[in-house]
Amino acid sequence: MRIKELKILVQEFDRSEELPDSDQKLLEAARKAAENAYAPYSHFNVGAAVLLENGEVIAGNNQENADFTDGLCAERVALFYAHATYPGVGVKAIAVTAKNKNGFLAEPAQPCGSCRQVLVETEFRFKNPIRIILDGKKGIQVLNGAESLLPLAFKPVALD
Repeated sequence: MRIKELKILVQEFDRSEELPDSDQKLLEAARKAAENAYAPYSHFNVGAAVLLENGEVIAGNNQENADFTDGLCAERVALFYAHATYPGVGVKAIAVTAKNKNGFLAEPAQPCGSCRQVLVETEFRFKNPIRIILDGKKGIQVLNGAESLLPLAFKPVALD
């Protein structure tokens, strides 16, 4: 038996003003998208914004349904729309934020497992890590690549 240690590096910032301008703009687009989420059941609004290699910013938000299984997360809405609109353009960064009935979350918003897997697939597709910006009122976390969120991810090469 062997034991393998996995390390994840996370940059933490106290305020969005500490981020580079491009990250600040992306985070602001995610926050705006969260305001417009369709979440009448959970009242948990999530916003995501994707920065593409061509400079375009695509925003998405969660879309709920009375049959909870038919809803879709903000991250996947943004990523799928980006790929449908710009199919050959890679993703440089994604910002994610969330709010509940009390306002934006204190701790950084975390993508669900399905969204993490889609981020891994997007990185594999374009052969480039994605800068991931997770927003919270008490601080912002920045990770370099989806493997920081899902270190033992299922990858397309497993299908070969």
